[in-house]
Amino acid sequence: MLSAKASVENGSPLADAVAAYNRDDFDEAFALFETLANRGDAEAKTWLGVMYAHGQGVASSLQMAFALYLSGAEAGNVLAQTNVGAMLAMGQGVARDEVEAIKWLTRAAEQGDQYAQYNLATLLSKGQGADADPRAAADWYRRAAETGHYPSQARLGFLYANGTGVEKDRVEAYVWLSLAAQHGVGTALNALEGLVGQMSSDEKRAGAAAVSKWRSRTADVSVHARLTPMPG
Repeated sequence: MLSAKASVENGSPLADAVAAYNRDDFDEAFALFETLANRGDAEAKTWLGVMYAHGQGVASSLQMAFALYLSGAEAGNVLAQTNVGAMLAMGQGVARDEVEAIKWLTRAAEQGDQYAQYNLATLLSKGQGADADPRAAADWYRRAAETGHYPSQARLGFLYANGTGVEKDRVEAYVWLSLAAQHGVGTALNALEGLVGQMSSDEKRAGAAAVSKWRSRTADVSVHARLTPMPG
């Protein structure tokens, strides 16, 4: 599962609801979010969508989750926009519509959402919902990779290794595959093992130095509140 941490004012009703959710008191969280959602709170609607999607404090319903996410998305909530895009792309809780998915994912990606950037890149790389655009896909993977999104780091490494959407570069491939492999992305580890045998000593040294730099800059990815990403 994927996640976004809520940024809420301490002591606010929304903060109380988030606190209940984070301590796994889903019945209390659902009641609090529902009250706020009924008052038009876009973030509360988004959290309710999360709870319906995962059956937390309520029977699971992807249809209800999508409706709530859409309401939050239309009000400008970035997490909701990301999940609306993902659900449209996969046909979860709504009829599949990749063109509409591109629209919502682009909105969220442009606001810096890692998961939207990854999913948008995936669609663009496959030509789903828009003409295939390997260069644009590589750019979105890079944006997410640079902020610590491990699947995007792996995907960017593959692109550099194969010269897809970017100029082929073994050092760049080594950097991004290494970062992803260190966080448990098995496909990245397998690709890295094959890549190392093709690299010169100078390339390996340059790659190792760059890995150290990026490791200190990339962010952790937390574990609640989002849908599973689309397959890469």
